[in-house]
Parts: sequence; structure tokens; C-alpha cells
Amino acid sequence: MLWKTFRWAFAVTAVGLVGGVLYDGWAALGIVAILAVLEISLSFDNAVINAGILKKLNAFWQRIFLTVGILIAVFGMRLLFPVVIVSVSARLAPQEAVNLALTDKERYQRLVTDAHPSIAAFGGMFLLMIFLDFILEDRATKWLGRVERPLARLGRIDMLSACVALVVLLATSTTFATQAHQHGGHHADKAQTVLVSGVAGLVTYLMVHGLSGFFEARLEREQGEAGGGRSGVALAGRAAFFTFLYLEVLDASFSFDGVIGAFAVTNDIVLMALGLGIGAMYVRSLTVYLVRQGTLDDYVYLEHGAHYAIGALAAVLLVSIRYEVNDIVTGLIGVTLIGAAFWSSVRLNRATAD
Repeated sequence: MLWKTFRWAFAVTAVGLVGGVLYDGWAALGIVAILAVLEISLSFDNAVINAGILKKLNAFWQRIFLTVGILIAVFGMRLLFPVVIVSVSARLAPQEAVNLALTDKERYQRLVTDAHPSIAAFGGMFLLMIFLDFILEDRATKWLGRVERPLARLGRIDMLSACVALVVLLATSTTFATQAHQHGGHHADKAQTVLVSGVAGLVTYLMVHGLSGFFEARLEREQGEAGGGRSGVALAGRAAFFTFLYLEVLDASFSFDGVIGAFAVTNDIVLMALGLGIGAMYVRSLTVYLVRQGTLDDYVYLEHGAHYAIGALAAVLLVSIRYEVNDIVTGLIGVTLIGAAFWSSVRLNRATAD
């Protein structure tokens, strides 16, 4: 099972490391390896969350997630996304942005860094909505009961998660604008961008998650009726497609901190794509492994820990609009929360067995 699930990750690792050496010599080998480890450490919670969603899909869509999905993740988010950001923020033609990434790496890095507030606002709001929708839902299984029970009661209020997210965004944008003004207005023109980008992240979540939920609900309703028939099969395809789309947007939101953090290691876009791509492949393989092993069913608090880690990451992204946050801190927060949830699950299993 382990080899079958991770064989593509091992293959991508070999190709990526060899590609790095051929591209920029043996020094590139270490850079690619470091970036791969960085991506894995920052995205372990992503694998747990993805597994909770992917287990709803059949084997075909799981293969799509590992094949087509990884192409989107590597070439779309790790290679093209930074170029698109530079192109839009600096008002450059796409080919100029690509040329800049290959020939003037320092300026390219500065432009991507300047675009960080809008990236962080979009990703932060998307992840915050995932956390809020989870924590405000009344679930049979509760990890931190004293916290989750009262929040579940509050969650009965319609659209509370969106309202809380908008208040957080407004507070973030206002604080950012005030502090920018106090520091000479270097980022003063970014305050509105933060607000617009945050709203875009919120709307994206509501649309993609809403469409996926809509088709899932329709599918369950039709399958509950006699026959289900042909429309049920077609509807299953649409539900699966939007669930897959939701997974891709989720992965994109998780990748923002990894892409920005990678500039601390290198500003070479090719090495960045190779290293982060290897890491992304392991995260995706781990997601499928968790689904096929039934790990989330065996360790019931893992999803809770991962969602708390998502909430922490959302907060880190929003804080990073103004203050620099070390990637080690981000990674440690996620690993600690998931580790605590795993240990709680183990203790629960032992108590149940006794």
C-alpha cells in the first residue's frame, strides 16, 4: 500500500533532484531538497483536511487528484502563480514577467513580496472560512468540548461564519492602513487591495464550497428516491467536479505561505517550482494514503487538530500582511496542533479498548 500510494512521489523526487542538478549544478540539489521539506512541513495539515474531503470521492477522482491535480498544483501554483502575481501587480505583460523571473531575479522577488498583502488577505480569508464553518458546526465528536460546545450553539445563527470573517477582514484592513500611515505610507495604497482581496477570498470560498454542497445535497436526495437513474449519475459527476475544484482552491490557499516562504531559500523560479512541486506531490500522496488507510476514522480528533491548524495559519497570513512571521513558527504551530490531536485520539482509542 505504501509503495503503491507514494510511487509517484518517489518518481517526482528523483526527476526533480536530477532536474535541479542539470539546471544549476550540485548546489541546486540541496536547495530543491530544502524547499521540498519546507513544503511538506507547512502542508501536513493540508493533507489531513484534503483527506476528509477526498474520502467522499471515488477511485477515479482520487486518481484525478493525484495526476491532473498535481499538474495544477506544481505548474499552476508553484510556477505560474508567482509570475501572474508579478504580471498583474506590476502591470507587465506575461512574457515580460517570465523574462523578469529568469533574468532579474532580485527585482522579481521584490515584486512578489510587494504583492504579499493581497495574497495573504485572499488566502487568509479562504482558510478562515474553512476554520469557522468547522468550529461553528455542531458535531457529534468534539475534541475541546469546553470550547466547541458553546461555539456550536452560536453556529445556529445563519451566516455567522461569513459575518465573523468580514469583521476580521475589516479589522485587519483598518489596522493595516493605520499602521501603514504611521510608517510613512509605504503600503498605504495596499490597504484597499487587502480589503478587496479578502472579499475575493471569501466570495471564492462561498461559491466553490456552496456549489459542491449544493450538488452533494441534490445527489443524496435523488439517491434516496427510488431508482436514482441516469440523472443521479450525471449529478454525481458534477458534485465530484466541484468537490475537486474546492480541493484545488484549498490547496492553492495552503500554498501561498510556502511560495512566499520559498524566497527565503532562493529566488530562482525554476528551483522553487522543482522543490515545492516535490513537496506538493508528497502532500497529495499522503492525502490519498490517509483516505485508503481509514486513518481519519481510526484517529477521530485528527480533523479537529488540522482545522485548528488552519485557523492558526489563517491568523498567521493576516498578521503577515504587516509583520514578518518565520515559516518555522508556522510549521511548528501546525505540527503541534495535529500532534496533540493525534495523541488525544490514541488515548481515546486506548480508553475505548479497555
